[in-house]
Amino acid sequence: MSVRVERVYEAPDGGVRVLVDRLWPRGLRKEDAHLDRWAKEVAPSTELRRWFHGPEGEYREFARRYRAELDAPGVQQELAELRELAAQDDLVLLTAVKEPEHSHVEVLMERLDRAG
Repeated sequence: MSVRVERVYEAPDGGVRVLVDRLWPRGLRKEDAHLDRWAKEVAPSTELRRWFHGPEGEYREFARRYRAELDAPGVQQELAELRELAAQDDLVLLTAVKEPEHSHVEVLMERLDRAG
């Protein structure tokens, strides 16, 4: 399974490109995104995202809460589909965040590495 992370604003570099943010990236036209899929379901909920970016937001607690959201049955199905894509081709998780290593993408990568 080959999974990598790229910012959605970067030029395409092969693989199946999946946007994993809940909100559409600011300043990017849909036709310029070169997406194969938009997996909003695997992104943190609006409530969790707002909490994390608020004054009380802390990464460890955010990651704990996000892992709980990823355990929901509907999200598990989406994770299984992403794993299947990764088994067939390089999977490129696209995000607009500036620091993917301190965001939901890091937790998502961890869950994708885990067996279904």
